[in-house]
Amino acid sequence: MRVELSRYRVKPGKSARVDDWLAMLNANMDEIKQTLVREEMKVEVIFREISGDDEFLYWFTIQGEAGEEVNTSPFEVDRQHIAFFEECIDHAYGIHDAQPQVIMIPDAIARALDWADPTADAVAFVRREIVHRPTA
Repeated sequence: MRVELSRYRVKPGKSARVDDWLAMLNANMDEIKQTLVREEMKVEVIFREISGDDEFLYWFTIQGEAGEEVNTSPFEVDRQHIAFFEECIDHAYGIHDAQPQVIMIPDAIARALDWADPTADAVAFVRREIVHRPTA
């Protein structure tokens, strides 16, 4: 399994668009659940934060290794997701990833997720900032 926590900065002036997009996600949960299956997404949670003058979205995910990419999806909600990212996410800032150090999950939940050994998916800590930036 891949366990990830990623931080994205919202472009200035796009907060109202974020409101609309999050509302769209909540209103289309049946379609979202279908795309989660094809992505092998076991858990996906979006957090939102204001820090100083900046707005951030955080994604916490637990995903199977063989999950399909969002850009291969046949679902309209995923096309909207990609368009939202292009419009509202500050690609110059990059995607900032945290490093999972300890994974604590009850055995019954791990079994329900078909997750044989959650503790094995923690990673060795790298003392540096991990930033991914899209290539043009």
